[in-house]
Order: sequence, then C-alpha cells, then structure tokens
Amino acid sequence: MEEYAGTDREYLFFEQIDHITHDIELPESMTFCGEEVPLDLFYVRERLERELMVNTYRHSATILLLKRTSRWFPVMEPIMRKNGLPEDFKYLAMIESELTNAVSPSKAVGFWQFLEGTGKDYGLEINKEVDMRYNVEKETVAACKYLKDSYRKFGSWTLAAAAFNCGNGRITKTQGEQRVDSYYDMILPEETQRYVFRILALKLITENPEKYGYQISDNGWYRPYETKTVTVVQSIPDLVDFAYRQGTNLKMLKYFNPWLRGNSLTVSAGNSYEIKIPTGEFAKTHGKMRSGEIKRDN
Repeated sequence: MEEYAGTDREYLFFEQIDHITHDIELPESMTFCGEEVPLDLFYVRERLERELMVNTYRHSATILLLKRTSRWFPVMEPIMRKNGLPEDFKYLAMIESELTNAVSPSKAVGFWQFLEGTGKDYGLEINKEVDMRYNVEKETVAACKYLKDSYRKFGSWTLAAAAFNCGNGRITKTQGEQRVDSYYDMILPEETQRYVFRILALKLITENPEKYGYQISDNGWYRPYETKTVTVVQSIPDLVDFAYRQGTNLKMLKYFNPWLRGNSLTVSAGNSYEIKIPTGEFAKTHGKMRSGEIKRDN
C-alpha cells in the first residue's frame, strides 16, 4: 500500500480518530459518592463498558456536554457542598438534561428534570409567571433535598441515584420482593438498570476526557456567565420596559433568567426576586435598543 502523504493537521485528525475507535479500557476500580462500584462482577463491568462506549462515541453530543461543564459545574458544586450532597451527583444532572433547561415528554423540566408536583413539594415556585425549575441554583437546592431524603431512606447514595430515576417506591418494592439491598443486585426497569452506569460513564469521561479521545482547547470551554443581580421587591408590569431600563432586551433578560415565563412579574407583599442582568462580554446585543413604546397596527 502506498504511504499516505497528508498534512500534519490531517495526521493529527486521523490519529485522534484511530485512538477513539479502539476498544475502551475499563478502570480497575472506581467509586460513586465514596461507594465502591463492584467491578469484580462481570455483569457490572459489561454494563459499565456498554455505557462508556455509547457515550464515548456520541462524539458531537459528548463534546458539547463536556464544554458545558466549565460553565455549570462552578454554579452547582458550591450548592452541593453547602447542602451536604456528594459532588458526584453533578454527573446525574449531565445525563438528566445534558446541562440544559430541557423539557421531557412527561413535562419534567430543568437541569434536574423535576415534575411540577415534585418541584412544588421541594419548595420550587411554579405558576404562570414563574417556574423555578428553570432556575439552576434553586432547582439544584431542591435536588439536594430530594436525594438526601432518598439517602436517609436507603442508606446508599447509589440507590438514591437509582431512585431519582424510578422513584423511591419502586426501589422499596424491589428490596422487599427480591430480598436484596444493593442496586447492582436488583432487577429494575431497563432505563434504571442503565441509569447509574450512565452516570459512572460520564464521570470517567469528564474526569479524563483526553483518555477517551476528547481534546478541547483552553479557549474552547464555555465560560461562566458574567452577571449582576438586581433584587426586585415590587411588581414589574412590563418586562420589556424593565429590560430596557437595565440596558438589555427581553430576549437577553429571559436567556439569563429562564424562570421568567411571562412578560410581567407579580411580587407579593414581603416577597422578592433576584434577577440576573448580563455584564461584560455577555451584555452585547446585535441591534440597537429602541426607547418608548412600539407602535402596533390594530
């Protein structure tokens, strides 16, 4: 065969492709939230290998997900530490929503995918104007409470993670019917059977992306947002006007405050809201802002 005579850039590209299309080496040991993953069990190793391969070879999706970690992990990690939740649960948020304010077919919302009823049960305000499931900080606090409640019930962070997917009731029922107390010994719905292994796979890839073929330049990681906070204690009848007075527009206001679901905000007596206003490079908009009311055709 004639030797390939490509450029250095082309050699690097094919070298990377060659690297990530080989079989994947599993770690000899690993933990989740300080709990040992029993990799000495063949079916545990094979399930982990499956999810590691699936996520390693989701090239564009996985690289975007990795780039988001540099923006959102610095937001989530201090909240987890403050609320006593192991930081490994940030990988659960990765598989729940890919670190976006996703909406599922069942109407679960946000980074942590809370249903409306569960969100309200854990202190999230949800109405026509406000939905705090779209507020990463507040939903992370709610997730900490939920997962800690599950941990108190099961005595295992791994089971708490599984219960986040299928519910505490399903885990309790499985424990009783199958007489086992370890996630790795349970027969659960297929999605839950894969769930914790997906978390473990993302943990491995995120902690060592180069090992799995992902190379992101220093300026390729998404930067944390730059904002200032305005505390609002009175109702805002028109968010368009409010945004203009803050030097931005409605699109940018809702981009940085996706929990604002309408074009007004009612503030009840004694209540207040913290609204983020973009600053620095993040404050730029394309068009010019127009003062005054916009005339509309009747």
